[in-house]
Amino acid sequence: MSKYVYPAVFHPNKDDGSITVTVPSLPGCITEGKDLADAIYMAGDAVSMWLWCAEDQHEEIPTPMPPPAVEAPEFVNYVYANTEEYRRRHDSRAVKKTLSIPSWLNDRAIQAGVNFSQILQDALKERLGVQ
Repeated sequence: MSKYVYPAVFHPNKDDGSITVTVPSLPGCITEGKDLADAIYMAGDAVSMWLWCAEDQHEEIPTPMPPPAVEAPEFVNYVYANTEEYRRRHDSRAVKKTLSIPSWLNDRAIQAGVNFSQILQDALKERLGVQ
């Protein structure tokens, strides 16, 4: 699964107008934004990163808790995370793959100045329907 929704608690900071965000279902998932729009964006980013790490380490993904009761000026808002999209944006590590092609095809591709890595990436994206 790559799409998730978690309740987050938004804590407005009176001193500077920033907003701290905690996600009770995800231990240690805390972020902050300079204003509401930034806090919502940062919350989605923090949740996506937290879940991406958990997926990569094959950890159990926590079930979202019910929204907690809070007192004003705090409030609860749901945060959306898509780890597949997040991974695509942030994980650009190159992975070396060994493959085999006929010698004659290799020779022709080299003569034509083909970038094998780019061709394979383009073909895989097309085959998998991803961008």
